[in-house]
Amino acid sequence: MTVSAEERDRWVRRFRVCPESHVRLVCFPHAGGSASYYFPMAQGLAPGVEVLAVQYPGRQDRRQEPHIPTISELADRVHEALGGWTDRPYAFFGHSMGAVLAYEVAGRCERQGGAPAPVWLFASGRSAPSRGVRGDVHRRDDEGILAELLRVGGTDRRLLDDEELKAAVLTATRNDYRAIETYTHTPGTALSCPVTALVGDADPKVGTDDADAWREHTTGPFALRVLPGGHFYLSEQWPEVTATVTAALRQTFPAWEFEGSSS
Repeated sequence: MTVSAEERDRWVRRFRVCPESHVRLVCFPHAGGSASYYFPMAQGLAPGVEVLAVQYPGRQDRRQEPHIPTISELADRVHEALGGWTDRPYAFFGHSMGAVLAYEVAGRCERQGGAPAPVWLFASGRSAPSRGVRGDVHRRDDEGILAELLRVGGTDRRLLDDEELKAAVLTATRNDYRAIETYTHTPGTALSCPVTALVGDADPKVGTDDADAWREHTTGPFALRVLPGGHFYLSEQWPEVTATVTAALRQTFPAWEFEGSSS
């Protein structure tokens, strides 16, 4: 399917243009999250790595667009949109729901073409797809969803103090939780690219064993990185996260210069 430039631009945000970089990192937000969450990643990796962030419908500048109810459809749409960013190699980074979405998009790239396969997958804050994690957050009332957001962190409290913004956050979060909580993994779809799983040592949602099970989803190299913090450990560990990404990409492209990226 041919996707227009306008459609591609709706799906992808680029916070800093890095024409001298040799590789891109495509980032996938968590449930209820938006592309802007990855601004620190873009700042930390520039100019050696150019960061792109996926913007899901139904939030921020896409708030008037309908939400997409399933991981499968969302992966299809992102896969189509990425076809316009193929002038250099790229890796995927996904946090929480975004890790599963990144995995599904990577599988489509490997099996269907249309966009090159990623050179690496960084799966953050999420149990491996084979663990079959389910939940009922999307069935809760607004107070129940708010309680979950406060339990795991990662949501700016100022958004919850504004009734209009809170309503938008709850709608997006409910939809995304529905998508990830009804997701079913298809066995036999391991990736060939390397996978690095990252998890906070105090994450209330993901244990280290669940994160380590990502090794079952690649025929390539695997690494597990445990960092201090909870489900949104990234908010306090951006330098460590960017250093992990840079070190991995240097393994793939040892001759390339990553000046300006975290060491």
